[in-house]
Amino acid sequence: MRVVVGHLYPDYLNIYADRGNIAVLARRAGWRGHELEVRPLGLGDRIEPGACSLYYIGGGQDREQALVAADLAEKGAALGVELDAGAALLAVCGGYQLLGRGYRDARGQWLEGAGVFPLETVAGARRMIGDVLLECELEPGEPRTVAGFENHAGRTLLDPGAVPLGRVLAGYGNDGESGFEGCRVGRALGTYLHGPLLPRNPWLADWLLGQALGGVELEPLPDELEAQAHEVAAARAKSRRGRR
Repeated sequence: MRVVVGHLYPDYLNIYADRGNIAVLARRAGWRGHELEVRPLGLGDRIEPGACSLYYIGGGQDREQALVAADLAEKGAALGVELDAGAALLAVCGGYQLLGRGYRDARGQWLEGAGVFPLETVAGARRMIGDVLLECELEPGEPRTVAGFENHAGRTLLDPGAVPLGRVLAGYGNDGESGFEGCRVGRALGTYLHGPLLPRNPWLADWLLGQALGGVELEPLPDELEAQAHEVAAARAKSRRGRR
């Protein structure tokens, strides 16, 4: 089977090694005999109905976010239709912020968001940096941990009743106070975790691929090295000062 990934703004939102997430998706799909095609979606490009089964958007500084925000907001309705039709999505850091209702940056400028996630973000005075460990449950009754690295000044506030990606075991998360990190709307996941995220959390990569393939559960792979990478990152997060 073929997975087509719509990579939003790869020329602008591409810091913190987030391109590595695409490489992990491609390799893990290929190991199972599936083809993964990446289609860049830049400024002015149209989201074609049914063309992509998975969307990805990475992180960027305020300057890059300002350059793409209006275009992404225009794509918001079409992107929402694709998600309602069964497409999956992963949004990281700056992309996560812009897929909410909007982001007020450090200069006070309001950047209109795409409205995919029920949240808003405001830049804070202090950056929240370091290793993070989450507990999340994407499938009922199957709690898992997610390890990553955060580096953001934005304080993201979820709407009442919104579903976070996970509960913070170590680190700051969305705002350093709520104890939540990221947001989930069906098959769409938003998070501040860089690193990149998927190499140290292969189960999450497989979940996204499975959702893009129609909600299937993929056969397991021998992930001994990936498990070690996860444990190292998790141990670093647990050893840092901050929320436990």
